[in-house]
Amino acid sequence: AEGHARREQSRHLAVAALLVVVLRADYDVAEDERRQVLDSVRGMLGLDAAQCAELLADAEHQVDRAHDLHQFTAAVNRELTHDEKQQLVEQMWRVAQADAIVHKYEEHIIRRVADLLHVSHREFIAAKLRASGA
Repeated sequence: AEGHARREQSRHLAVAALLVVVLRADYDVAEDERRQVLDSVRGMLGLDAAQCAELLADAEHQVDRAHDLHQFTAAVNRELTHDEKQQLVEQMWRVAQADAIVHKYEEHIIRRVADLLHVSHREFIAAKLRASGA
């Protein structure tokens, strides 16, 4: 059971960290974007508000210390199904769009993550359209 808990923790952290990476991409952490990260985490991982807040703090700490995205994308590749990865890319788009401006840095990071998660360009665009409610 302990191994399972640890794996779930690493999965949760990886998902939250990739959302935080988008949150910080434009160097301007808008309140709307932060709220969207919490909503995305809650929706994808089924955590309550307190758990989400704790996970987000944890993820921000991890992102501060990480020198690249690899540790997060590797964990996501290990732990998530292809459908879940597409959902994650969609949630990353939601975070980027939450402040009504998608910066080129945000788009660049989402594209890089999608590549690292083996999400195709077509799926990447479809996720963007779903996120914008098109």
